[in-house]
Amino acid sequence: MLALVFVVMMASWAEFNDRQSQKALHETLVADALSVEAQLTARQDMEKLRLGEAANRLQLLAGDPTAALTRMPEVVAGLDRLWNRLVWLDENNRVVARAERKAPIAANVSEELRIQAIGQADHYVAPVVDAQGTNRGKLLARFYITDLLQSTDLVWLNRRYQVSFVSELGEVIATTASAARRPLGVMYGKPLSGFKDTTLQLTPFDAPESWTQHPKTLALLGGLLLLGVAASALTRHEMRLVACANAETQTEVAWRQSMEDSVLVGLRARDPDGRVLYVNKTLCDMVGYSSAELVGLKPPLPFWPADAVDDMMARNLNTLAGGAPRAGFETRWCHRDGHLIDVMIFESRLVNAHGVHIGWMGSIIDISERKRLEERDRQHGEALAQHARLNDMGLLASELSHELNQPLTTILSYSAGLNMSLKQLPGVDADDLVAMGEIVRHAGKAGEIVNWIRRQASRSEPVRAACDLNAVIADVLKLRKRQVLLANARLVTELAPCTVGVIADRIGIEQVVSNLVRNAADAVDGQEGGGVIVIATRLLPGDGQTAESLQVIVRDNGPGLRGRTLDMLCTTFYSTKSDGMGLGLGICRTIIESHGGSLVAEDAPGGGAQFSFALPLVAAPAVKEPT
Repeated sequence: MLALVFVVMMASWAEFNDRQSQKALHETLVADALSVEAQLTARQDMEKLRLGEAANRLQLLAGDPTAALTRMPEVVAGLDRLWNRLVWLDENNRVVARAERKAPIAANVSEELRIQAIGQADHYVAPVVDAQGTNRGKLLARFYITDLLQSTDLVWLNRRYQVSFVSELGEVIATTASAARRPLGVMYGKPLSGFKDTTLQLTPFDAPESWTQHPKTLALLGGLLLLGVAASALTRHEMRLVACANAETQTEVAWRQSMEDSVLVGLRARDPDGRVLYVNKTLCDMVGYSSAELVGLKPPLPFWPADAVDDMMARNLNTLAGGAPRAGFETRWCHRDGHLIDVMIFESRLVNAHGVHIGWMGSIIDISERKRLEERDRQHGEALAQHARLNDMGLLASELSHELNQPLTTILSYSAGLNMSLKQLPGVDADDLVAMGEIVRHAGKAGEIVNWIRRQASRSEPVRAACDLNAVIADVLKLRKRQVLLANARLVTELAPCTVGVIADRIGIEQVVSNLVRNAADAVDGQEGGGVIVIATRLLPGDGQTAESLQVIVRDNGPGLRGRTLDMLCTTFYSTKSDGMGLGLGICRTIIESHGGSLVAEDAPGGGAQFSFALPLVAAPAVKEPT
């Protein structure tokens, strides 16, 4: 049946080709006829244009009209070219002048068009107007159609067709018919629109023959049919043998594929150049790429991390050279969705049935979960160690605050008594009194800080009262003034006037502002041209759900945060300074959050870092604490 269908298709194809050849020949005949018509029409349009040019110059002629008309260059050229007679009529159709050709036009010997009928003529008409555009008659040019046909280049057409021009009555006007060469094709006729009652007939010399006219073609198709039947019988016998072998192979392949897809280990096979030959489903799920996307790829592979391509390529070359460790090696791949996975790879030689090394077989185990558990255990151990250190530090701070409270109280008492005694003595220097007053004030401040630490360690309720943040900032700047000067920094304050205070733990807020100013001084220390530290406060209006608040801003022009976030900066024991403990910002954040606010860290406009926090205002005016 297939052989028969094939022969029928060949016959149909041959028949189709015959029809296409006939169609193409007909289209060529139509196109060539249109080309001849266009060529003749273009020639007529040119003659009409030349006649119009001659008519436009008639008003410029002087003397005898006939003699002047005969001498006109345009008229002489037209009579030599095509016209056989020229008549000038006035507006009343009376003859003004005329000119005639003296000798017939010589035929172009290169053309094979032979004139069969002489006398069919046609004419062109062009109006004659004066300078004002008034019609003064017309100019008529008479010509023979055969002269036009002889003067047209039809050599290209004569090579393909027998060409004939026939009148309406069937009379052949001109033709290229010759007994030496007879046409074989079917004649095609095309009436010429530019001529009266004239038809162009084209008969091709060469015509495509039908395939049914060739006995050899029929014999070939019959032989193909017999050969197809014999080949089909042999193929059917062979296909039965192949089908049995293929069924057994497919069964084995299905068993192997099921086993490979069921294992939890990724498998891949590569040739000696590293090109991927095979991957199983587990490996595809591991990296997020399908088997069709991976098979055939050479390194670098799409699941290699972009920042480790060079290292991965070096390890790949080492593996292909046989340098992979037998115990396997760990590496990191990148899943298609972007997350990283840790894998353990075991490589072994891949050999064919003849024992020839043809590549490498790799077994890949996803150890990401194991690595995650190990990292979680490590972080948990570090967290326990940190908590232990914090607990020890808390106990130490509580013990130190308890031990320091008594000596500080003694210092404060003795310095206060000494200050009172100096005031009663005559002739005491005023600077000495000021210095003693500062000793008393700082001793009192140290005692307050120690008592605040003891309250924090004992987990008692914080002592909060109305306080003026501007006054708190002023006290902190007095304490940190020397450190700012040693850092070669300029201190700028932009404190907003505020008659309303905040309810806060004054000592705690002092510690927050003091820590932020100290960090800013450390950040600008040693900066070329000196640093600038700005401490500012501003009122933040409420939005109906939150009350008005006062924001404190500490800004410097140092190196900035450099991509670090507040969470990173507040991590316990994390510090950017070599002598830092990594506790300051974390404690500051805890203090501010205990007041219902939040500590914000961001890059300052123009460079540097900016830390800020806001505390809600109270309704009553601020009451200063006694000093």
